[in-house]
Amino acid sequence: MYSLLLFVILADFLREVCAISDVDIVPRDAWGARPPYMIEAMANPVPYVVIHHSYIPPACNTTEDCMQAMRSMQDYHQLNHSWNDIGYSFAVGGDGRAYMGRGWDRVGAHAPKFNDKSIGICIIGDWSADLPPERQLKVTQDLIEMGVRDGAIQKDYILLGHKQTKKKGATECPGDRLFEEIQTWPNWQNEALPDGKKETFD
Repeated sequence: MYSLLLFVILADFLREVCAISDVDIVPRDAWGARPPYMIEAMANPVPYVVIHHSYIPPACNTTEDCMQAMRSMQDYHQLNHSWNDIGYSFAVGGDGRAYMGRGWDRVGAHAPKFNDKSIGICIIGDWSADLPPERQLKVTQDLIEMGVRDGAIQKDYILLGHKQTKKKGATECPGDRLFEEIQTWPNWQNEALPDGKKETFD
């Protein structure tokens, strides 16, 4: 009886690990990233995950279009804003793949006051009125779980939408519909600011 129970627990564990490890992460060289101007190391595991939408570029449904979206965002961040690199840690496309931006262990440029203590994930598209496709949401959740499993994200991390890291009204990111959705995800919190100030998003 004991051995059967142990087998069931082990099978469930392996099924969960395999599901998480199925995230298809496209490396920087594959999507055509230019080198960063500078790299700032970030200590892991981080306590926050911040969700964004790109707004522009719009949603991409093919790998070719998603790679172009990544290059477009990197151009905008590096060439227009003079940032060191694309601002996000990762982006997730409608093709069901995750694209490496700065990765797990480099300080991002996606949410001031949180950049050195969070993984920033951009769900490519404008999610103000519409919800991203189910597989795009699933890959995002699996990516977070992978980060927890691999020690890049704290197990008790706090999940936030980008607008929660700024003063109210400063940004609509990650879009009203997506923000509504992530409030149903594990570890979402309706209050945050790392400097001790709090704003509530009920």
